[in-house]
Amino acid sequence: MAQDHQNDGTAKADALVAEVDTGARNADGFQGQLIIAICIIWSLFQLYIASKLPGVLAQTTGFSGFANIVGQARYIHLAFAIALAILAFPMFKSSPRDRIPLYDWALIALGVGACLYLVVFRYQIADRPGLWTTTDITMSAIGMMVLMICVYRSLGLPLVIIAGSFVLFAFFGGNSEWVRDITNYGGASFSKALGHYWMQTEGVFGVALGVSTSMIFLFVLFGALLDRAGGGNWFIKVAIALLGALRGGPAKASVLSSMMTGMISGSSIANTVTTGTFTIPLMKRIGFPAEKAGAVEVASSTNGQLTPPVMGAAAFLMVEYVNIPYIDVVKHAFLPAVISYIALLYIVHLEALKMEMKGLKKAGRHIGPIMIMVLFLTGFLGLAAITFLMIGIRNLLDPMMADSIYAAIVLLTIMYIALLYLASKYPDVAMDDPNAPLEAPRLTPTLLGGAYYSLPIFILVWNLMVKTDTLDRLSPALSAFWATIFMIIVALTHRPIKAFFRGETALNAAFSTGWSDFVQGLIMGARNMIGIGVATGAAGIIVGTISLTGAHQVIGQVIEVISGGNLILLLVLVAILSLILGMGLPTTANYIVVSSLMAPVIVSVGAQAGLVVPLIAVHMFVFYFGILADDTPPVGLAAYAAAAISRGDPIKTGIQGFAYDIRTALLPFMFIFNTDLLLIDVSLGKAILVFFISLIAMLIFAAATQGYFIAKSKRWESVALLFIAFMLFRPDFFLDLVTEKYQSVTGPAAVQLVGEQPEGSLIRFKVEGPDFDTGDNRATTITMVYPGGEPGAAMSDNGLSVLEEDGKLLLEEPFPGSPYFGSLGTEYDYYGDNPVVISQVEVENERMPKELFFIPALLLLAGLMLIQRPRATQPAF
Repeated sequence: MAQDHQNDGTAKADALVAEVDTGARNADGFQGQLIIAICIIWSLFQLYIASKLPGVLAQTTGFSGFANIVGQARYIHLAFAIALAILAFPMFKSSPRDRIPLYDWALIALGVGACLYLVVFRYQIADRPGLWTTTDITMSAIGMMVLMICVYRSLGLPLVIIAGSFVLFAFFGGNSEWVRDITNYGGASFSKALGHYWMQTEGVFGVALGVSTSMIFLFVLFGALLDRAGGGNWFIKVAIALLGALRGGPAKASVLSSMMTGMISGSSIANTVTTGTFTIPLMKRIGFPAEKAGAVEVASSTNGQLTPPVMGAAAFLMVEYVNIPYIDVVKHAFLPAVISYIALLYIVHLEALKMEMKGLKKAGRHIGPIMIMVLFLTGFLGLAAITFLMIGIRNLLDPMMADSIYAAIVLLTIMYIALLYLASKYPDVAMDDPNAPLEAPRLTPTLLGGAYYSLPIFILVWNLMVKTDTLDRLSPALSAFWATIFMIIVALTHRPIKAFFRGETALNAAFSTGWSDFVQGLIMGARNMIGIGVATGAAGIIVGTISLTGAHQVIGQVIEVISGGNLILLLVLVAILSLILGMGLPTTANYIVVSSLMAPVIVSVGAQAGLVVPLIAVHMFVFYFGILADDTPPVGLAAYAAAAISRGDPIKTGIQGFAYDIRTALLPFMFIFNTDLLLIDVSLGKAILVFFISLIAMLIFAAATQGYFIAKSKRWESVALLFIAFMLFRPDFFLDLVTEKYQSVTGPAAVQLVGEQPEGSLIRFKVEGPDFDTGDNRATTITMVYPGGEPGAAMSDNGLSVLEEDGKLLLEEPFPGSPYFGSLGTEYDYYGDNPVVISQVEVENERMPKELFFIPALLLLAGLMLIQRPRATQPAF
């Protein structure tokens, strides 16, 4: 009976994934085959445009169409997404699941036709930019309406309402005198707005859809192929083998496996079902209540989107929006993700202590908790160590390899065959029955039995990170392409090669299974992209409205008025906005919407308050809270998926999951005020110190929120733990109370102060003047790294042309293209009656290191440990 209930719960969870992520329609006969065929063609098309094949075919055949199709990829990408959204997602709950009704065929013709119209008539459209014909506007209107229908079918009503509101603002916002005063926007005609949205790359076919086309699809396809070939099962089994025998082991294994799966999965819900199908029943069997078992899986799976390289597809969008290299996005995201996961492991451990749980039985030697912690801490340094090792190997092989890819292919082939030979000595990695007798698998055969699955990930990391004198890093798209190609080879060959090494005769069956894995991977990769494809298109409507109307200024001013210019309150409001929108939007769409609207506001308000917030920190802040929405009641869909498996209450599961994720909600606030957490401008030695101190602080915070440290905490002890965590996270707060952080100078003496600073010093300028839009006086703070030399010339070289007059430093308008044109050139009125001035220059005072405040914090922690130790009723591990 328990097995039947479990199967029923898993079926419901799978149905939820289909309804939300991949499409609930399962048509029969020709119609079902058509859906499968379109999925396969879409995946193959994305591989084609990512490769060098278009250029090769164009050169060898003389037909330029092979290469020109790459330039039209966005339109074709959306055409595929629209077609599959209509085919795979029924319009209404009452719509047929086993067949495609006639009205859906009509919608496909209209939607795909509107997209391909831009391909077929691209030359004529290019000859009349902005002079749209009646046919252009008609096709634009059809395309917009069908896109909104597809968004409704695949993602629900919230994004339709939000995008529709922005469209209405574009048409009618100019009728408001208040809006005109803020944005100088007088409204747009039907023709102008629709042309802006559909006929050019400012709206639907903008940056977001371009990133979806060039990068996101390949990473999603890579993850689907890896999972279908057995890599997902291997992650879970390795996690169970590594952590299963520890106290509360299955829950800890759920955290680790979700983190590993999250590296290549962009969906919290799919991650929950993939790992939760196995880990949730195990957690329940060792004593976790249904809601807590589901909540652990939900917290683990939603946080999987924090883990590079995929990060729910937001990492690739950050590359475009923040305008930094992909490797920098990975660097900034890595430390918070690792700290968050280790803290979640600790929370699970505390829960196991409180409930006096045991781990799974395990044959052979056990790995102790200290060794596990060493492995995790080594993992943080491992990224840098492996990178240096890769570079060293590459340099050693440089005389042989040079720029040739053939030597690399030979070496990779040798590694692959060797790992397959090793894996053939052990049983295949297959998922066990979670209701079978409780026993954790041995680590060595489990790890070696699927170690070859790590090779495609190795290729991905190598291409993204390694750079030598003769080898440049590849782009994220090309890195994903080569990793996917190798993953296809693995999917097709790993079973027959292992069968050959084992001396088995049924090689045809192994080849057949490998081919099936490859085809199913292509299908699942495309189906997983349907929601992302239409979501990025719809999010482009919002971004297009902002570029057309300046709508972000209106929303930004509303939020600024509500927050009263208080940065903390503003951050809280943005976090709430992200959580609310995230209840109805996928993470990617939520990130695009909120970052487009609020990132400039946070940066601006921070600058007015004297805090220069890096743009990447703001984007990471928005992204983190968008992720947390996946387990936020009452909508959190990941919680519903977990509850379907655990047979628990979905609302209670979501509440408990959010309680576990409070530590994740703390991190964004911390790295806004302490950018060391994002490894911004820190040395390797300081990065290691930041990691250890931040990890200790996060573990202490987790202990405070769980009410259990070495023993059950009293209220004052929990408060003390929170205070210690704050001291470790923000030591500069206490240092600022002791000594002033900056030396401030006004007037002409400020220029002299700049000249006295050593080369490379960070100098802050407080700028005041009339706002360009409102005329009201406003202040902002900018920073400059002093290059040395004569101060006036150094400032002028950076675009800060200053004129001394009547004891004031008058600032001239920065030239377009100069470093500060974006932050100052468009914000102030330089030609009004009141001048724009540099009212104050600030340089850092020489004072004691802020790290000295770690000492009293750690002493307080030691004292608290001594107080709690006599009350401890069981070992800490």
